[in-house]
Amino acid sequence: MRVSKLFTKTSKTAPADEVAKNAQLLIRAGYIHKEMAGVYDYLPLGKIVLNKIIDIIREEMNAIGGNELSLTALQQKDAWEASGRWNDQVMDVWFKTKLASGSELGLAPTHEEPLTKLMKSFISSYKDLPVYPYQFQIKFRNELRSKSGLMRGREFWMKDLYSFSRTQEEHDQFYETISLAYDRVYDRLGLGDITYKTFASGGSFAKYSHEFQTLSPVGEDKIYVHEAKKIAINEEVYNDEVLADLGVTRDELTERTAVEVGNIFTLGTKFSDALDLNYTDEDGTSKRVVMGSYGIGPSRVMGLIAEHFSDDKGLVWPENVAPFRVYLVRIGGEQAVAHADALYDELSAKGIEVLYDDRDERPGAKFADAELMGIPYRVTVSDRLIEAGQYEFTPRTGGETTLLTRDELLDKLN
Repeated sequence: MRVSKLFTKTSKTAPADEVAKNAQLLIRAGYIHKEMAGVYDYLPLGKIVLNKIIDIIREEMNAIGGNELSLTALQQKDAWEASGRWNDQVMDVWFKTKLASGSELGLAPTHEEPLTKLMKSFISSYKDLPVYPYQFQIKFRNELRSKSGLMRGREFWMKDLYSFSRTQEEHDQFYETISLAYDRVYDRLGLGDITYKTFASGGSFAKYSHEFQTLSPVGEDKIYVHEAKKIAINEEVYNDEVLADLGVTRDELTERTAVEVGNIFTLGTKFSDALDLNYTDEDGTSKRVVMGSYGIGPSRVMGLIAEHFSDDKGLVWPENVAPFRVYLVRIGGEQAVAHADALYDELSAKGIEVLYDDRDERPGAKFADAELMGIPYRVTVSDRLIEAGQYEFTPRTGGETTLLTRDELLDKLN
């Protein structure tokens, strides 16, 4: 992509009412646009980053047998009334509206009920199980406060996978499988070292559920971390019984603040009971389907990465999620134009993602934009460098500018 073809522009300032660092940086760098508190548009660069995060999650969900689908956001109330969650006192984050006919609808904050209802059309026998449908979808929640940028929105992206199993044992096996898949997701996103599987309340269905919490000074949750075991305990269940279950003591744990970036829940038969989802077992008996729910918020993860991987100059994207790998800067006249154009074409042909700053703009502005946008590598072409047969190569972090020949540059990027 050429910067001259982008309709977005960088800015030295963010909206005065935006207090979250991640949103301030993403707005200034031209990745998102704020519509209102907790509601953001994803501009071209931001959509590329979001899609890369989604692709990583999708690959790991498909690898463990997930079936991707897309459910409707508009919800009729019957399935939700069956579970008791249409009531605003039970679920207080609903956005509701009415059709011209007067029928009341809601915008889905989650999808346990409608998917359970849908699966009644496809599950009738033990041969139909287990099954693991999932989706990526915008969810809507009427949060009382949305002051954390992408990390707490009223409209946000969610990956929600639901497991439908024959027995509790079958469910438990998948529960561990998806837990390991989540570990792989966070490793690939560059967050593995600071993300902990965290023991939380399991409600009435299991002794524990598990959150995946990433350490952050802006986190809203308090957790107690055991570094050696790479686990943590949420403050809500931090007691002697849990410590005994996990075989840890208080003096082995460190109190930290963290952001919840994923969760996995055992649902038991709560929703299959409410919506009458059964299967016929091998012996001919009718049994309830055992369910689980597993969420990751791609937009929340994007906000956390922006918050965590940044410095006083701007964003610092990990390579796996950066919108482009190289920010190509052109400085000079016709000779620089010809050489930069040729390099852009060559790198693109090799599958190296390049954002080419082909604007008639001063070098300092181009360098500042490269740093603000957080592209991993900056490559500079100039009249002076061309005469020496060299390119300037500058990593966004952790390295000094070096002068490379064309072959050295290609080796470095390959």
